[in-house]
Amino acid sequence: MKIVVVAIGRLSRSPEAELVRLYADRASAAGRALGLGPVEVIEVESRKPGRSAEAEALGAHLADSRIIACDETGRARTSREFAAEIGRLRDDGVRRLVFLIGGADGLDPALRARAHDTVAFGPQTWPHALARVMLAEQVYRAVTLLAGGPYHRD
Repeated sequence: MKIVVVAIGRLSRSPEAELVRLYADRASAAGRALGLGPVEVIEVESRKPGRSAEAEALGAHLADSRIIACDETGRARTSREFAAEIGRLRDDGVRRLVFLIGGADGLDPALRARAHDTVAFGPQTWPHALARVMLAEQVYRAVTLLAGGPYHRD
């Protein structure tokens, strides 16, 4: 199952961009034997301001995908629950899993309604660059948990 993070805005050359690439590369390498990956990060820009224009830009990358929207109103999960969900989707035959990260004002309601599920990183407000890092790290952690790797909570 291919895992894709589609996010509004470009991180360019930044420490956050390096971390996202690092975790995506690690998850891709560790996930091969499990039928997970590659993990791809797609950064998009909208031609106009506003959530509907961002939704249009994000929507271009959603064909034939299971969609999980990263949203402050989403459901928070433990790392084990997150990993189990990814494993279930893979086992159910999902071929492409897309995580969406909107712009500063969040996701357009119509786009959020298209998502099959939502995920939140807790009640705090996070900069979009850090949200990408946290998502990439959790995907990597999910892959290692599904592979039976050690987990510091055990």
